[in-house]
Amino acid sequence: MNIELCAEAQEFGRQVSRALQAAGGDELVRRAEGEPGLRRTLIASVLGELGAWELEPLRDTAELEAAAALCRSAGYWALPYPVAERLARPVGVDVDGLVVVSGREPAAPVANLDLRWGAVTLDGARGPVSVRQPDSSPRESMFVARLEVHPLDSKGPSGWDDSGQDSAKELALGLVLPCWTLLGMLDRAMDLARTHVLAREQFGRPLAQFQAVQFQLTDAEVERRGVEMLARYALWSIDTGSTAAVDDALALRLAALAAADIVFRVAHQLHGALGFCDESALSWLSRYSGPIRRLPLGRSATEDLLSRSIDRVGLAGLYSDPTGV
Repeated sequence: MNIELCAEAQEFGRQVSRALQAAGGDELVRRAEGEPGLRRTLIASVLGELGAWELEPLRDTAELEAAAALCRSAGYWALPYPVAERLARPVGVDVDGLVVVSGREPAAPVANLDLRWGAVTLDGARGPVSVRQPDSSPRESMFVARLEVHPLDSKGPSGWDDSGQDSAKELALGLVLPCWTLLGMLDRAMDLARTHVLAREQFGRPLAQFQAVQFQLTDAEVERRGVEMLARYALWSIDTGSTAAVDDALALRLAALAAADIVFRVAHQLHGALGFCDESALSWLSRYSGPIRRLPLGRSATEDLLSRSIDRVGLAGLYSDPTGV
């Protein structure tokens, strides 16, 4: 496994980030709350012009890595658009995106978009969905909408089938790509925290010179780097067709949620009250990380599901022979 994305994917991620910054950067999420249609026009078209919707992550290694880099760049700017969900769409199925759902009231941040969605449950069942209109404003819902999942018959409509292998791979991708989006958010939170402590002074010197602040940032950065490595491993697991791809995806999600708690806590503590004001990019970033951190499962439920999935076998490691021992 190469711990770095390929050069083409990294360059694509940089170009996406530049394009989003040129299109408005931090203002995109602020404007989208007041103009929800902006998501269908400006944001979707900017990404479309870069070829984002032509990527087929499940068919090509380079495109899989490019999709991950795209999600990371979208997360960096807290882009109010379901990029990961659109990129996770199944191959050969007449839908525009795929969401992972759970529970009796499935939901996803796909409101106010004229797109066709499919869903995959955590046990691998798949089918098309209908999106319900949110009861609250984007300010409160962050574009999260309730979904009605339509179960498949034995053959399935519009290219859907009941192939367990395909559904496992789609489930793994549907879990992993949002984690890359969350990783981009953690990247930005760390950048904002570093910039803040270098600029703000206390007792005549920058906050960055205080040892306690340095320890906090170090702890947060260790967590962020850990997620980065696990995200790369989970991507490799999907690409190689590993039978443990879903377990690896759940392990990544659990680590990403734990790291998000620490990184955002540190960033907010260092920003103080400013970090909760609309004038601060951290406030928007933290708030829009909520849907990713809560859906389809929160931290405790993800840990429970992973524990039951690996049971006594455990996760595979570099020296596992047989796997998981």
